[in-house]
Amino acid sequence: MAVSMTLFGAIAAIYVVILLGLGYLAYRKTRQAEDYLVAGRNVHPALIALSYGATFISTSAIIGFGGVAAKLGMGLIWLTALNIGIGILLAFVVFGKKTREIGSKLKAVTFPDLMGKRFNSAFLQYASGFIIIVGMPLYTSAVLIGGAQFVTTTFSVDYSMALLAFAAITALYVIFGGLLAVIYTDAFQGTVMLVGMTALLVFLYASLGGVGSAHQALTDMASMVPAGVAAQGHNGWTVMPDLGSPIWYSLVTTIILGVGIGVLAQPQLVVRFMTAKNDQALNRAVPMGGIFILMMTGVAFTVGALINVYFFKNGGKTAFDMAINGNFDTIIPVFINAATPEWFIVIFMLTLLSAAMSTLSALFHTMGTAVGNDIWRHTKNFKPSITRTRIGVGIMILVSVVLAFLMPGNIIARATAMFMGLCAAAFLPAFAHGIFSRKPSKNAAIISLVTGSVVWFMYTAFVHVAESEPLGLCMMLFGQKALFGAPWTLIDPLIFALPASFIALVTVLAVEKVAQKEERSEKAAA
Repeated sequence: MAVSMTLFGAIAAIYVVILLGLGYLAYRKTRQAEDYLVAGRNVHPALIALSYGATFISTSAIIGFGGVAAKLGMGLIWLTALNIGIGILLAFVVFGKKTREIGSKLKAVTFPDLMGKRFNSAFLQYASGFIIIVGMPLYTSAVLIGGAQFVTTTFSVDYSMALLAFAAITALYVIFGGLLAVIYTDAFQGTVMLVGMTALLVFLYASLGGVGSAHQALTDMASMVPAGVAAQGHNGWTVMPDLGSPIWYSLVTTIILGVGIGVLAQPQLVVRFMTAKNDQALNRAVPMGGIFILMMTGVAFTVGALINVYFFKNGGKTAFDMAINGNFDTIIPVFINAATPEWFIVIFMLTLLSAAMSTLSALFHTMGTAVGNDIWRHTKNFKPSITRTRIGVGIMILVSVVLAFLMPGNIIARATAMFMGLCAAAFLPAFAHGIFSRKPSKNAAIISLVTGSVVWFMYTAFVHVAESEPLGLCMMLFGQKALFGAPWTLIDPLIFALPASFIALVTVLAVEKVAQKEERSEKAAA
C-alpha cells in the first residue's frame, strides 16, 4: 500500500521536534557529570519503568523476534514469561535494589564503574568496558538495521539514508542531553509503543474473526509447515518443536534462555536501577514495567505467529512464502504494508521509530560512557567528564553505523541473542556475587568474567555453527565449519559459558576459603 509522503513527513517532523524538545529540556537540567551519567539519581518510578522497558524492547523484539514467531510459532511466548519474571520482577525487586544501594554508596556512574569499585579492581572496570565496546555495537547495529528496513520497505526511502537518519537524530539528543535525555525520550517513545502495539493486536484479531477463531485457524495450519522445516522438528505454530531437534535448540537455548536470562546483566539496563532515589521507587516501577513488557513481547510474538493465518486466508500462503528472499526480518513490514490502512502504517512507523530510537539512545549512551569514563582512565585521581563522555558517545555511534552497513539483513534476532548471551556469561555470576556478598572476592570475579567470556567466544567461533560458519575462523584454522557435529553445533554458547563462569567463581571462592582457614589455623598455632 502506498503511503502519502506528505502525511509521513508531517507526522515524522512532529515526532522529531518532540524528541529534540525533550532532549533540550534534559540538556538544560544536565549540569554535572553525575547528571549526564545517572540522571541525578532521582528519576520518577514511571519514567524508570518506561525507560527500562523501551530500552529493553527494540526493533529486535518487534521486527526480529516477531519474524522468528512467524517462522517458529507461539513457543516464543515462553520468552515473554521469562522477560516478565526475570527481566522485571527478579531484576527490579532483587537485583535492582541491591544495585541501587551499592551504586549510590560507591557513587558508581556506569556498570563497569560499579564492578571496578565494588571489587576494588581496575581490571574489572577495564574488562567490563572492553566487552561493552566490542560486543554492544553488534546489538546496536541490529537495532539500526531493523528500523531502517521498515522505513525502506514502507516508504521506498533509500536504506542508507534511513539508517543514517536514525543514527543522526538519536545521536543529537543523546550526545547533548545524556542519560536524562535518554529517559525523557524513552518515556515518550514507550507511550507511543504501547498505543501502537495495542492497536496492532486489536486490528489483527478483528481481521481474523476474533481470538478463538484466529488461534484455531493457526492450529489447523500445522500441515502447511514446509517439509524441510518439519523434518527439523517444526510441528506447527501453536505447539513446541520436537525436543532435541535443531529448531528446538534454536528456540529454547538461543532465543528463550539466551535473551530471557541475559537481561539480568545488561549494562544499559542495570544503570537504570542507579537512577532511582530509593527502593520504593523501584517497587512502584514494577507493575508498569510488567505491563509494558507483556504488551511489547507478548503482542509481537502473538501477531508474528498469527500472520500466517492472515496470509493463508488472503492467498493460501504462509510466512515461509511471504518472507522476502527468505529473510524473516521482513515479515512484519510485509504484513503491515499489505494488511493495514494508511493511517495505521504511520502509527506503526512511529511505534518502530520509538522502539529503535529508545534502545539506540540507551546503547549509544552506555557505549559512550564505557569509552569516556571506563576505558579512558589515565590518571589516579580521574573524575567523570561530560565532554570526554560526549566524545566517547560520538565515537561509538560511528562504529555502530559502519558495522550496520557491513552486517547482513537477516541478523536482528541472532545479534540480539548473541549480545545478551555474552553479557550473561561474562557478567552475571560476578555481578551477582558483587551485589549480594558482604565481602566479594576480586579474584573470583576476575576469573569468572574471563572464563565466561573465553568459553562463550570459543564456542561461538568454533562450535555453534550459526556463528562459526559466517565468522570463518574455524574453517581457516581447521578446514571445517565447526569442530563438532550435532547436537553441539546447535546448542547456544550461553548454555556452556554461563555455567563455566559460575563454576569458576565458586571454585575460586572455595579455594580462598580453604586458604583463609589454613591461615587462621597457622596464626592460632603460633
